[in-house]
Amino acid sequence: ELFGVCLDRNSGEVLYNEKLFDLEQRPEIHECSRFSSPSPIIEEGRVYLSWGSYGLVCLDTNTMKQIWQRRDLECEHYRGPGSSPIIFQNLLIQHYDGYDYQYVIALDKNTGDTVWRTKRPKDFGTDNGDQKKAYATPIVIEVEGQLQLISPTSKGMFAYNPLDGSEIWRVTYDGFSTPCRPVYDPATGLVIISTGFSKGVIIAVNPTGKGDVTETHLVWEQKKSMPSKPSPLLIDGKIYVIQDQGVATCLDVKTGEPIWQQRIGGNYSASPVFAGGNIYASNEDGQTTVFRPGNEYEEVAVNQLEDGFMASPAIIGNAMILRTRSAVYRVENKN
Repeated sequence: ELFGVCLDRNSGEVLYNEKLFDLEQRPEIHECSRFSSPSPIIEEGRVYLSWGSYGLVCLDTNTMKQIWQRRDLECEHYRGPGSSPIIFQNLLIQHYDGYDYQYVIALDKNTGDTVWRTKRPKDFGTDNGDQKKAYATPIVIEVEGQLQLISPTSKGMFAYNPLDGSEIWRVTYDGFSTPCRPVYDPATGLVIISTGFSKGVIIAVNPTGKGDVTETHLVWEQKKSMPSKPSPLLIDGKIYVIQDQGVATCLDVKTGEPIWQQRIGGNYSASPVFAGGNIYASNEDGQTTVFRPGNEYEEVAVNQLEDGFMASPAIIGNAMILRTRSAVYRVENKN
C-alpha cells in the first residue's frame, strides 16, 4: 500500500494520510531503499507524488483530490525507485532507469499525458541489473542560449532538449547505479556529477559539445574519497562533497583539485545542504555535522537525533525539515 501524507509545516499535525495505490505483491527492494525514496515536487495548487513505475499522481493541494494518475510507465526498478520528478514549464519530467527499460519521459503536468519519451542507449556491456539501474534526478540549464536537460544514468550522462527529448551530447563513464543529482556552475560553464557506484568519481564536463564528447569535453575528474550516493554541493566556486564513508572534501570547481579534506565520521546516503551560511551533513546514525564553507574546514556544531538519515533535508525559510528513518522534524533558530 502506497500512501500520500501531508503535514502542517508549523505544527507537524497530520493533515492528510490517504492510500493512493495498492500493489498486488510487494516488490523486492534494496535494504537502503524505500518506496518513498523519490521526493515529491510541489507548486502553487498542486503536488506530484511518484513511486516510479508503481504509481505517479497529481493532487490538488487545496482539496487533496486527485487530478490525474499514471500506472502504465513500465520499469523493473530492481532495487527500488529513486529518481524524483522535476517541473519545467508545463512539463513534469522523470527518469525511469530500471533493469528492463531505461528512458526519460516528459508529461503534460496538467493532464498527465505523455509529451515525449526518449529511450536510453541499450549497450551496457553486461546483463547485470545493477549496471543498468540508476536513481538520478535531472536538472535544466541554459548553455549559449540552448536549453539542456542534464540527465545522468548508469554508465553515462546525457544532455537532452527538454522540450522534445532529442539528444544534444553524452559522456560515458564506468560508474553505474548513479544516484547523484548534477550541479551546474554558470561562472565556469561546467556540469559536475558523481558517476555513482562502485567507487565514486566526480567529473566536470563542458556542456557546449554535440554527440559523444567523452574524449573532447571532459575537463577534469577526481577519484580520491569521492561519494557514490550523496550529491555534490556548489558554493562560490567550490564543490563540497561528502564521501559515503564520512570524508568531507572541498574541491576547486575549475580544476577538481582538493582544497581540503576532513573526516567527519559515519556513513552517508543523504546529500549535504547549504543554509544560513553553513553546510549540514547528516549521516545514517542520526548525526548532523555543521561546518562553514571556505578554504579551510571549520566545524560549527555536531547534533544528534535518535535515528539515522537516508533522506536529504529540505529548507523552508529559516527552518530545516529533517526526515529520519522513523520521524519528521522541523528545526529552526528562531533568534
